[in-house]
Amino acid sequence: MTLITDTVNRSADTEAPLLVTLAERWSPRGYDANAVIDDSTLTTVLEAARWAPSAANMQPARFIVTRRGSAGFTTIHDSLTGFNKAWADSASVLIANVADATMKPDQDNPWASYDLGQAVAHLSIQAQHEGIHTHQMGGFDAAALATAFGLGGKQVVVSVIALGMLADVATLSPEVLERESTPRTRKPLGELLLAND
Repeated sequence: MTLITDTVNRSADTEAPLLVTLAERWSPRGYDANAVIDDSTLTTVLEAARWAPSAANMQPARFIVTRRGSAGFTTIHDSLTGFNKAWADSASVLIANVADATMKPDQDNPWASYDLGQAVAHLSIQAQHEGIHTHQMGGFDAAALATAFGLGGKQVVVSVIALGMLADVATLSPEVLERESTPRTRKPLGELLLAND
């Protein structure tokens, strides 16, 4: 079995040293359609999300966790748009990431989406540490997911994340293989700093 990481360096070319887990985290699309993430490992990944910081400890992150082969997985996969639908069915797990913006009955939590993002980031790094790859997606039908999973009030699906193990390169479609082999790039750090006094 040959993985893309056996033929292409996917580690980040950083301007300063990073933790290995951070440098090696990337967003593949080529998942092993037979790999299963055991419940214990999945619980560990979700526990990392649970312990992410949140404003006033309101903990607005909610997750719809679905395993390949389940009705929920099919529902999330069917909501995906564009190229996401072409590859995400091979992931072991699809998670719809929900921000619950309820702060008080008459007041929204303005930090809910930010805090959900932190929780998903923690989930992604823990997954990488556990040897699981993740790919976050914005191309999906949020309204369809809200209806399908009975979301209400101030609960909003913000993103979907795929979790899985890398596939053998020989099983990848030419389009996925091309995207997996494309060099990773980021803007220079200096472009991100609006001030650095």
